[in-house]
Amino acid sequence: MSAGLLVQYVAVGLAVAASALVAFRKLAPRLTSRWLAAASIRLARRDSRFARALARRLQPKQATGNCADGCDTCGACGPKKPVGATPGASASRGAGPSGQARMAVEPMPLHFRPRSH
Repeated sequence: MSAGLLVQYVAVGLAVAASALVAFRKLAPRLTSRWLAAASIRLARRDSRFARALARRLQPKQATGNCADGCDTCGACGPKKPVGATPGASASRGAGPSGQARMAVEPMPLHFRPRSH
């Protein structure tokens, strides 16, 4: 096997591994956050400065507990949504996601037409 072919295989393998990691982080964010936090804790316990720096880099953003990073996973950041006007009203108005007024209405019962034979 030539050296060029070996370099090509290594480059393709790294590209596939990186894309698989990105896809896995998108599909299972909580699981990968737990794995990164566990790896970060193990690396932080070592005496090497490089290991500690890598541990700080691997630490997931959710583990910092800072709402300024804009993670938006817990729903605690940002303005609170307004609650309905009165609890006993049949229709309450509130701003929808597009800023327009929306109306919450009680569901109507179903009426079935008789079949003609």
